[in-house]
Amino acid sequence: MDGEAGRIAFSDSSFDVAVVDVMLPKLDGIRLIEQVRSRFVTTPILILSARGTVEDRVKGLNAGADDYLVKPFAFSELLARIEALLRRSLNQPMAARLQVEDLVLDRNRHKVFRGGKEIMLQPKELALLEYLMQNAGRVVSKTMIMEHVWDYDFDPETNVVECRVCRLRDKVDRDFEKKLIHTVRGLGYVLEER
Repeated sequence: MDGEAGRIAFSDSSFDVAVVDVMLPKLDGIRLIEQVRSRFVTTPILILSARGTVEDRVKGLNAGADDYLVKPFAFSELLARIEALLRRSLNQPMAARLQVEDLVLDRNRHKVFRGGKEIMLQPKELALLEYLMQNAGRVVSKTMIMEHVWDYDFDPETNVVECRVCRLRDKVDRDFEKKLIHTVRGLGYVLEER
């Protein structure tokens, strides 16, 4: 309904592709995209706008949009562009390296470094950190972690997520002044500098 709702939706959910209008109330589409990209969200974004000058299109693409479609448009063209964005995102190789602040995960070597110092992690801790880093700046719930890291349905009685996050936090944050792994009460966890 508005840019603020869009920003919250990007924080709470994972999307295959997003279609964003430029002229949104509360937070315009360009600022929404800039904020989303600043949180390392890589979801393909298509802008729909009545503003069609070259300057408008360049501004949208420079903000972080992957495509720009001017109104009025043919619905078949919109669908074709969405399908093209999905094909491109599915065919992109996974980044070999994830980085948030001074925390680096080398996916090829399965190694983690913070401030240049190697951190030894168990396989599940590594998978948990990778998921948090892929979603840097976004709150991920215990259910989301269970589904993506353990690949089975969430059991509300288990405390496996809390235990693993606690161990991971101890290894990643203990020796550093800036903490990166944070608990968001009632919602889950977020990896970001605060």
